[in-house]
Order: sequence, then structure tokens, then C-alpha cells
Amino acid sequence: MPSRPVRARSRVAYDDAVEFVMVPGGWQGGWVFDAVADELRGDGHRVRAVTLAGLEADGPPDADRPPNLDTHIEQVAEIAGRAGAGPLVLCGHSYGGMVVAGVADRLGDRLDQLVFIDAYVPQDGDSCWSLTSDRFRDLFLAGARDDGRWVAVPDGADPRARPHPLASFLQSLRLRGGRGHAVGRTFVSGGAWPGSPFVAVSERLRRSPDWRVHEIPVGHNIARRAPRALAAVLRTLPPTGTGAGTGTGTGTGAGR
Repeated sequence: MPSRPVRARSRVAYDDAVEFVMVPGGWQGGWVFDAVADELRGDGHRVRAVTLAGLEADGPPDADRPPNLDTHIEQVAEIAGRAGAGPLVLCGHSYGGMVVAGVADRLGDRLDQLVFIDAYVPQDGDSCWSLTSDRFRDLFLAGARDDGRWVAVPDGADPRARPHPLASFLQSLRLRGGRGHAVGRTFVSGGAWPGSPFVAVSERLRRSPDWRVHEIPVGHNIARRAPRALAAVLRTLPPTGTGAGTGTGTGTGAGR
């Protein structure tokens, strides 16, 4: 069945429907992107919102073997590999930034855009633990006290949230080093919020010609609090290689 053409109102810079693969942050599932996905699908794009291994609605298939970061990278790389022929955009929220960085390193020329949504932007050897703030390190440790394997869902989270595998927060990212093709890089900041590890990241990336930085100042959970604003950023991503915000290779660096 042919895909629907992109609506004129969407002002997408790409001529074809875009393939979006969206990766949630800690404790959340693909459901966190429901409203954003609806907006983009309404424009004729294809969206795959991933629920990472171990965070299934019915619980992990084997609680004694929690997934790690490599597991999540392999899962999302397999999903991205099955995407259609249109421009491919990987979006990661929070911890999901660790995942999409690893996936980008594996995809090579197939990838067009990387979008970090108030997310960790790692370099080789980084982990969520090494990049996060003391507030979240304390949260990880307190949440894993019961069994040392799973980080309990924080108080006040959506009832669909599930315990997150501690190993994925601790494991370091190992990048293989992709070829020097151009990849669009965008960071979407939620603004300042208590304990945020991302304010300094957004300020650093604003100074880099390899990045585009947008701010949607609603706090960390942008996809839930401002889905239309986030969709507006995603639907107007300029094609790779047009102006600022394009870097070569699959690394995510820009200095510390």
C-alpha cells in the first residue's frame, strides 16, 4: 500500500515521507511518543516508537537477566534496519540518547538525522552514569536497592512506567567510528529544571556549527508536555548538508 504524500502544511524540507525511529528515556515505553507520532503520521510520515527490552508492559521476559546498553542498541538497530527507503531520523529522549548514538555508529550512510530530546549526547567511553547529575545517580542507587538489577519507577511517574535495568545506565558506550558521511544533528532542550544534566549540554552545542539547538521550555518530558511543538521541530528538519547543524561521521562529539 503506497504511503500518503506529505501534506503541504507540514513544511517538511524533505521531498519524501520521513522514517522516524523514536527511543524513550528511562522507565518509559514507546507510548511516551504517542501524541508526537500522531502529529507526524498525520503528515504522511512513518513513525516507529520503540519500547526498549525489559520495559514491556507485561514486564521483562527474564527478570534475572536485565538488558544492558548493548542490548538496547542492537534492538533499535534491527528496527531501524527494517525502515523504509525514506530519509531516516533517529530520535532519543534522555537515556535514549545513549541508544541512538550507538545505533548511529552502526548504521553508516543509511542515517540522515540524529535528534537528541533533552538527552545525553555521549562520546566513546561515556555512560549514562558518567554523564548524568548527582540527583540521578542517587535515584539510580536508591531505586536499585531491592535487587541491584532493576531501578524502581520514580514516585509520580506515569502508571505505564516500568522498572529500568540498572546495567543499561552503567554500561559504557563503545563507538566503532563510522565513515565520514554527513549526518544532521539536532538537540531539543526542555530548558532548566531541578537536577537537569542537560543545560550545560545545550549551551555547549549552541556554540558548535555541527548542531542545531531548539528550546521548548516545558521541562524534561517534552514529548508528553509539548507534543505539537516537538512535532513542529521534527517535521521541519532541513535535509542533511544544508547549512549549519550537519557534521561528518556518526560520532556525537563537539567537545566537552
